[in-house]
Amino acid sequence: MKALVLKEYNRFALEDAPEPPLRPDSVMVAVKACGICGSDVHGMDGSTGRRQPPIIMGHEAAGVIVRTGPAVQGWKAGARVTFDSTIYCGACEFCRQGRINLCDQRRVLGVSCAEYRQDGAFAQFVAVPQRILYRLPDAMPFEHAALAEPVSIAFHAVRRAGAKAAGHAVVVGAGLIGLLLVQTLRRAGCTRILAVDIAPEKLALAKKLGATEAVQSGPEAWGQIMEWTEGRGAEAVFEAVGIPATVDLAVRSARKGGAVTLVGNVAPAVEFPLQICVTRELTVYGSCASSGEYPACLQALAGGEIAAAPLLSAVAPLEDGPQWFQRLYRKEPGLLKVILQP
Repeated sequence: MKALVLKEYNRFALEDAPEPPLRPDSVMVAVKACGICGSDVHGMDGSTGRRQPPIIMGHEAAGVIVRTGPAVQGWKAGARVTFDSTIYCGACEFCRQGRINLCDQRRVLGVSCAEYRQDGAFAQFVAVPQRILYRLPDAMPFEHAALAEPVSIAFHAVRRAGAKAAGHAVVVGAGLIGLLLVQTLRRAGCTRILAVDIAPEKLALAKKLGATEAVQSGPEAWGQIMEWTEGRGAEAVFEAVGIPATVDLAVRSARKGGAVTLVGNVAPAVEFPLQICVTRELTVYGSCASSGEYPACLQALAGGEIAAAPLLSAVAPLEDGPQWFQRLYRKEPGLLKVILQP
């Protein structure tokens, strides 16, 4: 099969690779669409340590089942599917609790780190366990279905924040996940949503997708957030970048008794405004991947409650992947989600 392989940091090659082994409980999926995730872009240069070459990256994907293992039940060749990015064991304590994102044996498609290597979906075929499969609505384009994974991240984060998200909500970072958080909050009934980002075009899109206010990052951002919340801060703040400055702003933007949900994780460690967190008695949630939200995400995408089309910047053949990775790495203005087609 053809696969886009990260051969060494910052260097890809489109090459022939063996088809992945098909386990008895797994299916072989012909990949029709696979999105380039921000974590792939950051992994490309080695900064995260979770994309150690050689590796086939890619975990935001959809396609068609072409073959099934002998133990597979309920799935046949020809089914249109997407799948969770997390391969969970289904048997550990966390899986039994339904917290599959915290599985003790957790693997992520397209990740290679010190603990494991798991090739992903920037290839013609990928093999995945049947337990992580989800059937696509009949009319859903594969390109839209590939967004189910990032949508599930937004759904999970908003679910973590719970009722606090019904008040003033601030989303720090209006990249793809931030824009999906804005839409998810609007879907959940939140009517007061402020988006923060450095890029004016992303803020404009955030307002089109449901934000009621937009603030450009910078020295004045915190003051504008305080003014918007009448000096109190927001009940719920979502941080979707993961660098020191944005984490600091997120915590400072929460009102007394509020909640901060940390979704972004670009930097492995950041300074933390501890006294603000303690004296305001904030609740801080970490939000990792998703845990059972896929069916709701697919329904929301199919019904138009989550708009996919405005988030898609380009759909390109797999062989053009290296140049799109570089354009995303350079943070070319206007680029959000790029979909590759094997």
